[in-house]
Amino acid sequence: MSRSSSDPRGKKLIVIGAGPMGLAAAYYACGLGYDVEVLEASDRPGGMAAHFDFGGISLERFYHFCCKGDQDTLALLAELGLPNAMRWVPTKMGYFVDGRLYPFGDPISLLRFPKLRLVEKIRYGAMVFFATKRRDWSRLDRISARQWFIRWCGQRAYDRLWRPLFQLKFFEFADSISAAWVWQRIKRLGNSRRSLFQEELGYIEGGSQTLIDHLVEAIRRRGGRVRLNTPVRHILVESNAANGVETTSAEVVQASAVISTVPLPYVPAMLRRDAGHLVSRYEGFDNVAVACVIHKLRRSVSPNFWVNISDAAIGIPGFVEFSNLRPLPYTIVYVPYYMPTSHEKFSWSDAALGDESFDFLRRINPALMPSDRIDTHVGRLRYAQPVCTVGFASRLPPSQTAVSGLQIADTSFYYPEDRGVSESIKYARQMVASLGLGRH
Repeated sequence: MSRSSSDPRGKKLIVIGAGPMGLAAAYYACGLGYDVEVLEASDRPGGMAAHFDFGGISLERFYHFCCKGDQDTLALLAELGLPNAMRWVPTKMGYFVDGRLYPFGDPISLLRFPKLRLVEKIRYGAMVFFATKRRDWSRLDRISARQWFIRWCGQRAYDRLWRPLFQLKFFEFADSISAAWVWQRIKRLGNSRRSLFQEELGYIEGGSQTLIDHLVEAIRRRGGRVRLNTPVRHILVESNAANGVETTSAEVVQASAVISTVPLPYVPAMLRRDAGHLVSRYEGFDNVAVACVIHKLRRSVSPNFWVNISDAAIGIPGFVEFSNLRPLPYTIVYVPYYMPTSHEKFSWSDAALGDESFDFLRRINPALMPSDRIDTHVGRLRYAQPVCTVGFASRLPPSQTAVSGLQIADTSFYYPEDRGVSESIKYARQMVASLGLGRH
């Protein structure tokens, strides 16, 4: 008996990129019977969630955490045989303003926070409360985060606390970031709580690598393949249908469907030869680069998981003390420098970034001594943070392209959600579910 055109069994699917979205797409497609091959340019799977060996400690290159609402991560962990891998931890937030660190992130800390007036505190608390309850974000997509904050909290509060954060992360885009993007971050974190007074975040036992390793193993067990060090040069299109890919080593891998999950700035070059009519849909999507400094220390910097910074003498928007979430043998602190690749600091040496960021940490905690610094690592990405400006929803094309069998998406496609493993898993499942629908 011949199989119908909608029957996926035996049909070849190529997934470009082995980050969480790509691996999840491959896993779900294998489960439907597709013959799946994942092609990854780097030497390891995981994308931004990939680990490295930091002197005997397995760590994410770029920090990750989970929130209570990350149901897609929890469901996938259970499906992979890891129902008890998530660990929930009460966490704290701090705000370093004008040379002093203050507790922040709960009603009592807000009321005691001396850098806002009483009316500003009430307005900010109301903004956060209603943000956690809001569902419709369409109006927020049409205004900037700057406008949204000022409407709720006033110009002075915005200038005092949030303007420095936006400027040090988004630079020339600071005033045009979508309010919907910021709202979703507030909502996600605001709803990840043990109580009104206690934030609670999660980590996967063993780090994100536990999920990545089990995904890769499950893909292979289901007959799929994950190939590393295999960059894709061209997506092959014939008669307006996906026909496979060509790698940078001139290897042709044929397939009846292709899903690309790499950052959008890489996409136009892969399309230009065979699908030039699609290129304009994927141009002009800005990203901010990151040089993420990771310090291994003998002494804790603060009791907080994360600290926002509004201080003219410190040129970073904040840091994450990851060991206050995931228990580790040393203090581990991530200091992300978000910036355009044209910024002079992006070309600084690892040593220079390490020295400056450690000096910043010492300003926050003067008890830190040079002898407390054990090791430093710097990871860099050119396309780390999609820039979601006002009206971003209308700019995103559908993941199913005009080419039959070709889907394209990256982490910006689940806007207004920010980059996250759970959102990647959810979007990957949706793309796989629509694979048959994309064949014309």
